[in-house]
Amino acid sequence: MTLEDFFNRIETQYSNQLPFVVYRKPNEDTVKAILQQTSNLFFTQDFTDKGFVFSPFNAAEDSVLIPIENSEVISISQQFVISEFMQSAVEVKAGNHSDSSFAQIENESKNHHINLIKKGIKAIAENALEKVVLSRQETVGLSAETNPISIFKKLLNTYKSAFAYCWYHPKVGLWLGATPETLIKIEGKQLSIMALAGTQDYKGTLDVVWKAKEKDEQQIVTYFITESLKPLIEHIKIAETETVKAGNLLHLKTMISARLQAHAKLKDIVSVLHPTPAVCGFPKLDAKQFILKNENYNREFYTGFLGELNFDSTKAPRSGKRNIENRAYAINKKSTQLYVNLRCMQLKDSKALIYVGGGITESSIPESEWDETVSKSQTIKRVL
Repeated sequence: MTLEDFFNRIETQYSNQLPFVVYRKPNEDTVKAILQQTSNLFFTQDFTDKGFVFSPFNAAEDSVLIPIENSEVISISQQFVISEFMQSAVEVKAGNHSDSSFAQIENESKNHHINLIKKGIKAIAENALEKVVLSRQETVGLSAETNPISIFKKLLNTYKSAFAYCWYHPKVGLWLGATPETLIKIEGKQLSIMALAGTQDYKGTLDVVWKAKEKDEQQIVTYFITESLKPLIEHIKIAETETVKAGNLLHLKTMISARLQAHAKLKDIVSVLHPTPAVCGFPKLDAKQFILKNENYNREFYTGFLGELNFDSTKAPRSGKRNIENRAYAINKKSTQLYVNLRCMQLKDSKALIYVGGGITESSIPESEWDETVSKSQTIKRVL
C-alpha cells in the first residue's frame, strides 16, 4: 500500500461517514488506521473487548469502542516526508469581529478562568481538596473546507514524541490530538504507568529549575497511582523523576512499573486510576465533583483516555545458550496501551474547540495558571 492509497482510504471512510481512528504511537514509525465497516455505535463496559477505546473524562459515561472484529486494520511506515502535505495550510477564519471584540472575548475568558482558579485555591485552603485540575475551552474559527486528515498529518510531523491521532464517529464527533501522557501500558501481566505533572515553557534546555508547586503536583500524582493500585499489583518499581519535552513545553515525568496480581482485571485498574490527579485532582471524587459543579462546560473526551484495548502482541524469547532451541517460539500476550487525551481539539461546525487546563495547588498563582493554559493552547494551535 502506498502513502497515497493509505490516506485515500481514510478520506473515503470519512466522506462515507463511517467510524475510524488513525494514529501513531510515540517515537514510532508506523501509522495505523482502524476502519469500522458500519456506522453502528459500540461501547465497552468491562474492557474485555478487543478494539480501540475512546473514554470520556466522566467515567459514569460510556466508553466508545471501534471493535476489531467489525473493522479493517491498515498501516504504513512513516518513513516519508510529510512536507508535501503542508502546501495547503489550514485556513483559520478571521471572522467579522474587530480586534477590540476579540480582545473583549479573550479578556472575559481570562477573567472567568482566573475566578475559577481562585475558587479552587479557596477550596484547597479550606481543606476540601489537596489539588484540583481546572480547564477551559477555546474556540478557533476554521474555513468550511478544513480537512481533518490534513491537520492529522501536521500533528504527525510536529509532535513525533506524542501519541498523535484523528478519531471520528458520525454519532459522536471528530477529535484530534497529540498527547504526551500515557495512562497505562499492559503487556501480559507487566504494567507500566506514567505520572506526568508540572508545566513550564521550553527555552532550549531540559536543565531547568522546578518550583515547589510543580514538585508537589508530581508527588501527588505518583502517590495516588502507587497507593490506588496496591491491592492489584506487586513488585512495584518507581523510577527517578525526570524533565521531558512535549512540543514547546516541559513536564516532570515519573515512570512506575509493576506486575499485575492474578486476580487483577483491567476494568478494576482503569476504575481506580481514571481520572488521575494529573487531570482531575486529589482526593479524586471530591476534585471531580468540584470540576463538574464549577467548570460550567462539558469536557466530553478531553482528559479521558484512548488507545488499543486487548490487542494481540507477539514477542520473541530472549536469546541465550539455554534457550537456543526455543528461539523459534514466540510468546503471545494481550497488549493494552492507553493514553490520556490531552493537547486535543474537537472539530465541530467549522470550528476547532481546543481544551486546556492546569493543576491547582495551595501555592498556585492565578495569573501564572492562566499563562500556562495559554502556552498549552498555543502548542496545539500550531497545527492550525
